[in-house]
Amino acid sequence: MSTKKRILFIATEMSPYLELTEFAEIVNKLAIKSNESGLEVRCIMPRFGVINERRHRLHEVVRLSGINVSVDNDDYPLQIKVASLPNARLQVYFLDNEDFFKRKFIFTDENEQWFDDNGLRTIFFCKGALETVKKFGWPPDLIHCSGWMTGLIPMYLKTAYKKEPVFSHSKVIYTIGQNTFKEKLGADFVEKANIHANIKDKDLEPFKEANNTALFKGGATYADVITFGADKVEKKLVEEFSKVKGKKVIPFAGWDSDLTEYIDLYQELAK
Repeated sequence: MSTKKRILFIATEMSPYLELTEFAEIVNKLAIKSNESGLEVRCIMPRFGVINERRHRLHEVVRLSGINVSVDNDDYPLQIKVASLPNARLQVYFLDNEDFFKRKFIFTDENEQWFDDNGLRTIFFCKGALETVKKFGWPPDLIHCSGWMTGLIPMYLKTAYKKEPVFSHSKVIYTIGQNTFKEKLGADFVEKANIHANIKDKDLEPFKEANNTALFKGGATYADVITFGADKVEKKLVEEFSKVKGKKVIPFAGWDSDLTEYIDLYQELAK
């Protein structure tokens, strides 16, 4: 019986599959370093249409198929694909869906127009990631979320998934990064993000602006530990989250950091 502590990375981006900001490279390095330091590692990210399945050798995980994710009174089939991270014996799971991720663009179309359904795609991804972990039957000791698209996950873990045995011992780390978009996720984003009777209006309060800052704010509000993953973080977020009573906060150590601060954090939290 393995006694290894388990860490799950849930990320919007990760090298070499998708690189939107410099943090994609850090997620890659963190996964490899965590594995080398004796943690059992899995990663989850969206399967955006720009990710080349052939080049990265993605294949469908048939035993995990058959999950439907309900969002805004509609059921969306969740397809789960997997690849091995190059140069590491690590599994990266990609969440796919015909409606949300088949298009050959990420958040804007060929004319740089913001997709109207980015809010729905975000909710689907956050709920889908947690449903995937339930299907794994693989209880993570640590869940490290990064990227604005993962912002709802810490709140969902503290509300909708609070009584799920698979998450009963999970500690959540959330990384605030640099803002990458100015658009909104829709006037009804908060309403659609309410996926469970256990979620109260006040739980959704941090997300009400439905913009990039709000997603970071919501993720950090419900996380057990906050880290900063860029040198250009919005001033408002720095002021609010640089010191939070009762929470550990890890400042940004620079792009050339050897990431020891993260590995030490994981080892400390996983005790």
